[in-house]
Amino acid sequence: MAPFLHNRGGAFSDCKTLKSSLHPQKWTLLTAQRRTMFIQTQSTPNPLSLMFHPGKPIMYVGSVDFPNARSAMNSPMAKSIYQIDGITRVFFGSDFVTVTKSDDASWEFLEPEIFAAITDFYSSGEPLFLDSKTAAAKDTAISEDDSETVTMIKELLETRIRPAVQDDGGDIEYRGFDEETGIVKLTMQGACSGCPSSSITLKSGIENMLMHYVPEVKGVEQELDAGDEDAALASQIE
Repeated sequence: MAPFLHNRGGAFSDCKTLKSSLHPQKWTLLTAQRRTMFIQTQSTPNPLSLMFHPGKPIMYVGSVDFPNARSAMNSPMAKSIYQIDGITRVFFGSDFVTVTKSDDASWEFLEPEIFAAITDFYSSGEPLFLDSKTAAAKDTAISEDDSETVTMIKELLETRIRPAVQDDGGDIEYRGFDEETGIVKLTMQGACSGCPSSSITLKSGIENMLMHYVPEVKGVEQELDAGDEDAALASQIE
C-alpha cells in the first residue's frame, strides 16, 4: 500500500461572483494501491459537489459531463466512480474531476473511495475514453452559418463566462439563441447543475453580462437534460 495525500480546500465565494479560489488548509494522509498521488479536493458552491485535482491534465480541450451512469460507460474513470454508492454525477474539467453525491451520502466515506478510483485509473494505463472519437462538446465553436449576434454570444461564453464557471467545478453548454425573443438557452453542468445558486449564476452573472455586451440578448433560460428534469420534478414533489 503506497501512501498518497489529499488536500481539502477551504471557503469559497458563491455562484454570484462566478469566481472561486483554492485555500489549502491541511493535509490528510490516506492510502491507495500501486501508486503515490497527491490529490487535492476543492469545495464548490454546491454542497453536494466536490472538485478532485489529481495534479494531471484531464481534458485538454473543453469538458465532458456525465449526468448518469449510462453516459459514463465510454469512460473507464467515470464508470469506476459511478460504481461507488451515492454518486449522482461526474464531470471532467481541464485538470479536475467534479463528483456530485446524493443528499444522504457522506463525503467522509465517499472521498477515500473516489481517491482510490482516480488513483487506480491512472495506474491502469487505460485511456480516458474507450472510443477514441469521443471529443469535448463544440457548442461554442463558431460556424459559417452563425449570425453576428450568435458569434458574439459564443465568444463571450467561451472567453469570459466559461472559465469562471469552470473555476466552480462546472461548465455551461450553449443550446441556442432565439432571434425573435432574444433568449439564450444554456445547460448547467457539473457542480453548477443542481447548485442552489445556479439560478443566481444565470440571472445575476451570465444574463447580465450577455445583455450588457450583446443588446440583442433579452434574457437567459436554462434548458434541462432529461435526468435533470426528473430530479427537479422529484424535488418539487417532496
